[in-house]
Amino acid sequence: MVQVKKIKIVVIDDSAFSRRTITKMLQGIPDVEVVGYAINGEEGIQKVIALKPDLVTLDLEMPKMDGFTLLRILTTRFSIPVIVISVLSGADKVFRALELGALDFVSKPSGTASLDLLSIREDIQKKVLQILALKSKNLPGSGLPAAPESAQTDALLKSRRSGTGQKRSIDLFAIGSSTGGPPALQQIFSSFDRKYPFAVVVAQHMPPGFTKAFADRLDRSSAFDVKEAEEGDLVIPGRILVAPGGMNLVFDVCGGQVTARIVAPSDADRYVPSVDLMLESCAGIYKKRVAAVILTGMGNDGSRGVRAIKEHGGYVIAESEETAVVYGMPREVVATGLVDRILPLHNVSNEIISKGGVS
Repeated sequence: MVQVKKIKIVVIDDSAFSRRTITKMLQGIPDVEVVGYAINGEEGIQKVIALKPDLVTLDLEMPKMDGFTLLRILTTRFSIPVIVISVLSGADKVFRALELGALDFVSKPSGTASLDLLSIREDIQKKVLQILALKSKNLPGSGLPAAPESAQTDALLKSRRSGTGQKRSIDLFAIGSSTGGPPALQQIFSSFDRKYPFAVVVAQHMPPGFTKAFADRLDRSSAFDVKEAEEGDLVIPGRILVAPGGMNLVFDVCGGQVTARIVAPSDADRYVPSVDLMLESCAGIYKKRVAAVILTGMGNDGSRGVRAIKEHGGYVIAESEETAVVYGMPREVVATGLVDRILPLHNVSNEIISKGGVS
């Protein structure tokens, strides 16, 4: 009988209760083994060198060497995938961690020994399985340069690109993303050096309580006004609305202006905020003046929505496999045969600006 090689994980957290609880959650995953733990960053490095884990879970608040310093070392020197497990009050720090190379995060309930920690079992197990399925070439810190759009991909899509040599003006860009999305969005929006004549709406898979801090962080690095969407917000040029975590973002027309509606998810919504629902809502209002942009993420959210976009004459952009941290959502969208451009992340912002009617 062939023996399956177990996936090795090291848990780094200064709370004994958290270490024990997270370890039990991880060991509930088939073929996963927690091979060690550490209570601070210095000990974490020693355990990583000695045990050579496939994945690390990391708390950000620790004595001696903090989680940020350790994270930088893990992603740049060891190229080890990291899941940050942090309390909700550390939202801004979580996004800093994502920028430093953490692949994902799980919201840890507050309290040092709260049984509420058990409530994140499903979230932890799901994200661990997702990350372990990634190809190593796509992991942050792997040292691989972003590849340009391939000639093969370009040739496949040439026949689909309408209006070659003609200017197309898009009034709204609707962006969907998941795992790896926060730093990707940061890269795109920080390239907006002035308020261009188009609006942007975003559905980033994220739990409640994080998206306001995320939007505020994006706002500080972009010439656009970035905010967490609220009921009745106007969709106007130079503004970026980010769907609230745990809720869906759709739109209405009121008095000739497009306004945001925040609606609770239904039991049928597998991913929240839903990219599909946001795109379908945009398509019905903006018709050919909307473009869907599908970035890195696990699953197929967005594949149904781009069909609505194309049915109404809109435009579709997908991030290429070369730069996507998780080539799940973009792959599913490309499989529809409806994508107009497949681009590496560093070319997405230029495509947005070009299609937004900017000369």
